[in-house]
Amino acid sequence: MRAASDEFDTGQWRRTNATDRGRVLSRVAALLRERAEAFAVAEARGAGHPIGNARWEVGTAADVFEYFAGAANKHYGDVIPVQDPGLDVAVREPVGVCALVVPWNFPLLITTWKVAPALACGNPVVVKPASLTPITALMLAEVLLEAGVPPAAVSGGAGPGRTVGEQLIADPRVAKISFTGETATGVGILRSSAPNIARVSLELGGKSACVVFDDADLERAIASTPMSVFDNTGQDCCARSRFLVQRGIYDDFVAGFVERTHELVVGDPLQEATQLGPMISEAQRKVSLDYMDIAAQEGAAIAVKGVVSDPGWYLSPSVLTGVRNDMRVAQEEIFGPVAAMIAFDTEDEAIALANTSRYGLSGTVWTGNLARAVRVTRAIRTGVISVNLGPQRAHRGAFRGLQALRCGPGVGDGCDGRLTPR
Repeated sequence: MRAASDEFDTGQWRRTNATDRGRVLSRVAALLRERAEAFAVAEARGAGHPIGNARWEVGTAADVFEYFAGAANKHYGDVIPVQDPGLDVAVREPVGVCALVVPWNFPLLITTWKVAPALACGNPVVVKPASLTPITALMLAEVLLEAGVPPAAVSGGAGPGRTVGEQLIADPRVAKISFTGETATGVGILRSSAPNIARVSLELGGKSACVVFDDADLERAIASTPMSVFDNTGQDCCARSRFLVQRGIYDDFVAGFVERTHELVVGDPLQEATQLGPMISEAQRKVSLDYMDIAAQEGAAIAVKGVVSDPGWYLSPSVLTGVRNDMRVAQEEIFGPVAAMIAFDTEDEAIALANTSRYGLSGTVWTGNLARAVRVTRAIRTGVISVNLGPQRAHRGAFRGLQALRCGPGVGDGCDGRLTPR
């Protein structure tokens, strides 16, 4: 991958026929599948992902490139009615150089989500992988070049955000910026990019709520919800880290959740049985440990206390009970394996608690009542919300309609299709 200071491509890839671009991206998907195990092992070693998860991520990355291979020649223009006789045609053109800043928690997959659509539309890309996890992004760059993407259309490099990242974001040649990461950094990116009036897309922190009503399928909720917060050792902006549980089932839910938490296998990410690998760094682990102390000072009870083990930055999951929604552990993103349990009494209270947060990125609602599911998902202010109505599948069509209403049509608009019951 070339240095970000080199000259960007402004013509060759843009002028490439869209169908030919699709063929190149299809070749990328094939090469990823051929080298899936090498990518999976690199992701497990570099980011601490359990090997099974890493294999799934590589397969999904290939699927993403395959999808955009088919989408490359599907970007049509529009004919727009005008007042006077004549023809007004809107033609979709590549936006230009896309600066793609990737976090360390899902380095391959998030790089893929950014790179594939940008290349499909004829844009050159400059990728800034996280300093802690650059390997799979560099491996992907090799695949892109081998598949036929022109060298001048793929550039970037690893390095500290305060030097490489800031230089890239402020470069006047950059037309589009896509950043996934910490909220304060996103605010700084908006400031740095403002003089150039670049287009900016930000996916930042989350403190997502998982709302469990007393008419939910309790057994299924207990079985499913621990990994909604502890997957990737809690290092996920979509982690459901606040559990809002109706008081009538609170004790039973917490007891079952705690039991399931104790069963999770923490260990070497290259072992097939591992469910949770190490955290990304000593500093990130310390953040979680510090928040455990804060929770105790604020009056929360520690039902499960995370266990530290070395070598490696291992930390088993923690569960906090008796949490109030105004506590720091309920309002600040911990980005670690810590779940906070909050009791509520009424539907209105659950909605108010879910919305009393600076972070509205995702969420989950567990209920057996379709009407309640519709009311609550409409009322909670969040980007994507999953709904689980229990084992019945009768209302899937209704929730597909709700998905379209909440998220809007199209790929890349923040909708992941999880509003249908499953």
